[in-house]
Amino acid sequence: MSSPPTALKRADLLTRSERKDLTRNNLLQAALSLIGEGRSFTSLGLREIAREAGVVPNAFYRHFRNTDELGLVLVEEVGITLRRLLREARQADLSQTDMVRRSVLVYQAYVRQNRQQFMFISSERSGGSRLLRMAIRTDVAHFTNEMAQDFRTLGLYQDLPTASLQMVCGLIVNSMLAAAADILDLPPDQPLLESEMTENFVKQLQVVLLGASCWRERPRRERKALASPADGTSATIRD
Repeated sequence: MSSPPTALKRADLLTRSERKDLTRNNLLQAALSLIGEGRSFTSLGLREIAREAGVVPNAFYRHFRNTDELGLVLVEEVGITLRRLLREARQADLSQTDMVRRSVLVYQAYVRQNRQQFMFISSERSGGSRLLRMAIRTDVAHFTNEMAQDFRTLGLYQDLPTASLQMVCGLIVNSMLAAAADILDLPPDQPLLESEMTENFVKQLQVVLLGASCWRERPRRERKALASPADGTSATIRD
């Protein structure tokens, strides 16, 4: 029996489509590697990314029209996998408290395993590229909508109108996104600090959900009267 082919030989035998996918992935990883060195994404040039990936600049244009398009792919790849993992955590047969804790643990693990991607997301969430900021906001909206759908399916917060449920889920998603920086800054091999962070994170989300369970919508007519009283005097809200 002949010996197994070497990794180099296997690379030589890749199809054209496989080589194209490999180059594309190398370009994405090159951008993330540069970000991991402390560079901002908006400061990266396509020639620099191509050089880091070990390809000629023209190869970049076979995969992306510009660096913003590459950034959009990075945003999408982070979101697709994380949304699936969090939906699986919510759909498990758990109590609400355990569901929150499991979601937090899944999220923390994913952030740690994809450190460079979340350095990119955290930076570009308020970074210089409007296109990437809008893409991240769109992804936040996807997370929010899916969480609201799952809550409805699980029979949670049935008394909340859709708009209010969306607001609650948006608060949770934005809290999780903001926590990514704290997770990334956590020193390695510090189990006590990690445990304390996890507990605080869980409690923060539980406070939001407690508020959701106590929230009661005022009738539209009453809200309108409070906003603009007929006698022109200022309105006072009474419980």
